[in-house]
Amino acid sequence: MYKVQSSSVAWLAQVFNRFSFRLKSTGGRPSAPLGSRILTDADDIFKHNMWDHVQWTEEDRENFRQKAEENSCIQIPLKEQGRYDKEACQYWDRFYQTHQDKFFKDRKWLFLEFPELLPSGSRCQATSRGLGDERGPSTPTGSRTDTETRQLPQNCPIDNHRHADTPDPEESDQAATQTAPFPGQRAPFRILEIGCGVGNSVFPIIDSIKDTDAFLYCCDFSPRAIQLVKVHPAYDESTCHAFVHDICEDASFPFPTQSLDVILAVFVLSSIHPDRIQGIVNRLSTYLKHGGVFLFRDYGRYDFSQLRFKKGRCLSENFYTRGDGTCVYFFSKEDVHGLFSNAGLEEVQNLVDRRLQVNRGKKVVMHRVWMQSKYRKMYPLSSS
Repeated sequence: MYKVQSSSVAWLAQVFNRFSFRLKSTGGRPSAPLGSRILTDADDIFKHNMWDHVQWTEEDRENFRQKAEENSCIQIPLKEQGRYDKEACQYWDRFYQTHQDKFFKDRKWLFLEFPELLPSGSRCQATSRGLGDERGPSTPTGSRTDTETRQLPQNCPIDNHRHADTPDPEESDQAATQTAPFPGQRAPFRILEIGCGVGNSVFPIIDSIKDTDAFLYCCDFSPRAIQLVKVHPAYDESTCHAFVHDICEDASFPFPTQSLDVILAVFVLSSIHPDRIQGIVNRLSTYLKHGGVFLFRDYGRYDFSQLRFKKGRCLSENFYTRGDGTCVYFFSKEDVHGLFSNAGLEEVQNLVDRRLQVNRGKKVVMHRVWMQSKYRKMYPLSSS
């Protein structure tokens, strides 16, 4: 955190120079609807709550690395760490009991960053509608261009071989001939959100798919969170099925494998012990159709929230527990790619989204880092 005072003119000038260089090097403003606010004048830093496409110097990286090393030098003893994993559900249940549905904002930015959430015929309309949504500091949105990604993301989803909406005969038969009926069985386009909480993604999705033939499943291991979703006035069982489920456990879902077009994980995998995440991604990937996509957004390495942890809150490298007992891991780009590629998925997008978040009232500047990624389940190679 940086408090900007009269003595900070030199620092502001440095920030300005970095942003000016970034603007020149990219040949203009990025095309992303919610990722094009570039700081070009240091005097404007407190005119907005967020500035996009922040580039770090080597000095920045080393400074952030040292801060993370310092706050993780004292770790919680191993004999005490187990409770944060075993009692995770209780910690989150108490969180939702305390905050209800008031802590997070609805994620209205979802369809700009993840148009894959909609059947292809509905994407342009939803994306245009989302352009008017105002972004708050607590609802970060990912940039759609990034010099570190291996493939430039586009305004529309990238298709590999066949389109994700094109039904695979073998998969369609598997869902249609399921012996026991399941919610959303007749829907040709199915979405699953894991760790849905109280519905901050659920209800924007419901609002956008209610006039389509899509169906949404959403789950959380907190019974209190799922109850809050179900009593919400916008909850509609004809469009959505909410259920309690712990993704850390190898328990079956209320739908067959290879039946999902999209899996959405927004700020959920970071709450799980890093040693368990690979197994979770592996299991979830079996539920994707060939051509289906796994959409991911979460905390990135050296985010402001990582660097502000005090000594004694670290569980393991880049993994911490908050004061309320909930946990958080901070991903690197390499972490993310390893997780999804090891599950047999192919990279479509893997971005490091670095931003400058501003508290204009307190004159405070914070470096935010998020990961935003899309990985697709490829069709098997033809034997012909």
